[in-house]
Amino acid sequence: MKNTSGLPSYQEVVKSRRSIRQYDPNVKISEEEMKEILQEATLAPSSVNLQPWRFLVIDSEEGKETLKELAKFNGVQVETSSAVIAVFVDMKSLDTIEEIYGMAVEQGKMPAEVKDRQVPAIKGLLSGIPAEEMKALNFIDAGLVSMQIMLSAQARGYATNPIGGFEKEKIAEAYGLDKERLIPVMLISIGKAAEEGYESVRFPIDDITTWK
Repeated sequence: MKNTSGLPSYQEVVKSRRSIRQYDPNVKISEEEMKEILQEATLAPSSVNLQPWRFLVIDSEEGKETLKELAKFNGVQVETSSAVIAVFVDMKSLDTIEEIYGMAVEQGKMPAEVKDRQVPAIKGLLSGIPAEEMKALNFIDAGLVSMQIMLSAQARGYATNPIGGFEKEKIAEAYGLDKERLIPVMLISIGKAAEEGYESVRFPIDDITTWK
């Protein structure tokens, strides 16, 4: 079912999504459309709106050649997709809180007094937690934005595949990124599907839900 804008309904998007490994190599997603997909994805929620996600779009031949060595068991996705999006988290995202909340004030979405009260409180709360706890918090947010990337792509007629099998300890440095600050979460291949993909099963809701 389509909505009034001609786009697929939410139900159609989520029910038609498949993990696709083979793409049409002749279909190239433009930088403009890729930016729109990512922009839509960043509407995902994040803890205290820190938005710790960072993206590396790998779509050049050189970039893909580098990635093939880092994701050897996922070579088909790398070779045939329009691009592979590497999702990272910024372990110093707390440093951006002044900018984020300042933008909210400038755009009339937050009173200045609220910013002045919340920023020091959030800094005090998060600056003292262990790095592993902060990483876990950031990974939750990265999972949310990653799912929205896949749904935004699906709504536009593209397919995706989330990839966890790659050399996480090497990828940031391979692309000239700060490996201490940027921690990889997953890769997402994206492009025009060249296969239907497999429909998988899910547990019945009554088997995995408890009501109290």
